[in-house]
Amino acid sequence: MADYNTLELSPEMRKALEQMGFTAMTEIQEKAIPVMLEGRDIIAKAPTGTGKTCAFGVPLIERTDPAKKCAQALILCPTRELCTQITGDLRKLAQFKEGLAVVSLYGGQPIVKQITALKRGPQVVVATPGRLLDHLQRRTLHLKSVTAVVLDEADEMLDMGFMKDVRKILDSLPGKQQMAMFSATISREVMDISWLYQRDEVEITVKPVEESEPKITQFSLFSTGSRKVEDLSAILRRKGYRRAIVFCNTKYTTARLSEQLRERGFSADCLHGDMRQQERNQIMAAFKAGRIAVLVSTDVAARGIDVSGVDVVFNYEVPLENEYYLHRIGRTGRARREGDSYIFFSEEERKHLNEIIRYTRSNVTQLRFDENGELTEAVRKEG
Repeated sequence: MADYNTLELSPEMRKALEQMGFTAMTEIQEKAIPVMLEGRDIIAKAPTGTGKTCAFGVPLIERTDPAKKCAQALILCPTRELCTQITGDLRKLAQFKEGLAVVSLYGGQPIVKQITALKRGPQVVVATPGRLLDHLQRRTLHLKSVTAVVLDEADEMLDMGFMKDVRKILDSLPGKQQMAMFSATISREVMDISWLYQRDEVEITVKPVEESEPKITQFSLFSTGSRKVEDLSAILRRKGYRRAIVFCNTKYTTARLSEQLRERGFSADCLHGDMRQQERNQIMAAFKAGRIAVLVSTDVAARGIDVSGVDVVFNYEVPLENEYYLHRIGRTGRARREGDSYIFFSEEERKHLNEIIRYTRSNVTQLRFDENGELTEAVRKEG
């Protein structure tokens, strides 16, 4: 595995990487960074949690001129949470580049505050498509100086219905910029964008094996009705997990479950799409700081939650879409750490669970509670 010393990087970038504790590159970083430093287009397929932000962040920051007070690099992503996470990571990478500013633009935050930030001439813009178009229409942001654009979580962004917005944004660019797409899957829509806007792109694939694959031990548990919250509580207590994320399908369930967990003595809170952005930011800050041990969330926040040290992920409800399962469990086992995941299912959901296991090629061990209340492996395995 190569380390960052093999790259021709500025002293400022080396200092930032050292302070962030980064020495060895992940596979996606090793393959993508040199290509992007050359200014070439790439389309990269890599599993969640393999270090994609640094894979495009390092070359973007290196190729940006702090002396020019205009937008030079643009990163588009599907959710507010991911937008915030990417912005934070890029600011760390740019911390020793004097005069280089990174701004995030997303819905739910006062637009006046964003306009004020844009007037200062940030060089790197991280945005969700809808809010970016809003600024373009208001003429509070101009893209004529953009030399590089990145579509992060491209499959998710296009699946969420942003194809028209993304194309409108890309069509407004000067046309000579570098373009990189990072995606967990290469969907038809991703291929269409690549065909329309990329030239002589380098294809990069990181397979979910060995170092690149998050080390997640996966379990399933037959549990239904009111029994589910008791089983969840029992597992949390017996295993002593310090930081957990529990995924539900609806905002009602997240609110109710977080309340039930608090009643049982857990420090828990919920996160869903209908909450005000300020409230969501406060909850995420508390979770990252360890003041909240159990975060109950809907899938809307799954792609944006990037918190180190998540010990376990629970699928309290079987995800509605097969690929959501990977997005959910990918919140643990990050940065080469190990993690656990559990999925609760009923008899009616057994067939759907088996479809998910086959689709994701997961190795899921079915558990049960024995007569002593201890978790033990069931007679057979799912899948």
